[in-house]
Amino acid sequence: MDGQHEVGGRSTGTVPRKVNLRRRFLIIASSLVGGIGVAAAAVPFIESLEPSARARVEGGPVELDLTKIEPGMQITVAWRKKPIWVLHRTPPMLAMLGKHDDLLSDPNSEAPQQPPYCKNSTRSIKPEYFVAVGICTHLGCIPTLREQPGAPDLGASWPGGYFCPCHQSKYDLAGRVFKGMPAPLNLLVPPYQYLSATRLRVGGETS
Repeated sequence: MDGQHEVGGRSTGTVPRKVNLRRRFLIIASSLVGGIGVAAAAVPFIESLEPSARARVEGGPVELDLTKIEPGMQITVAWRKKPIWVLHRTPPMLAMLGKHDDLLSDPNSEAPQQPPYCKNSTRSIKPEYFVAVGICTHLGCIPTLREQPGAPDLGASWPGGYFCPCHQSKYDLAGRVFKGMPAPLNLLVPPYQYLSATRLRVGGETS
């Protein structure tokens, strides 16, 4: 036959040689592809060993300019993927605090839901600024600010505060929960400090 001959009863020629070369090529190609796959798989694993820049930013402190928050206004910022409220309480708002303590579950903030420097009647460093994590302590819903006293749907005795529409939990303007609510605790106050008279940083401790 063309391209092969008989030696000692066995067939030899170019066909076995081609098969051998093809086998070598497949082994080399498979090794290269396998190496690339291992390297690609290693990249996310190596990156997972170190926190990303984004994660570092999300976990870091957040600074606010208080001059942009008018009296009676509340703003929301993100810190550690949580909504942080900063409410500029007016004198009438502050005057309401302390008049309904008998209706509250924890009026003296005995539960450690705030830093020690915020364990007071206003749950704040400066009475006019209330800082809190805007998450209901029941099942994690987002309450809404209902600052006007005597809201028709909340009752004539409503002193103003926060209302959670998910399961009707109520908090006053210091984030203290009312008795008989699904929420078991007052709103959480995050660590924060004043860098100046008009600048606040959430995520840092007071000096």
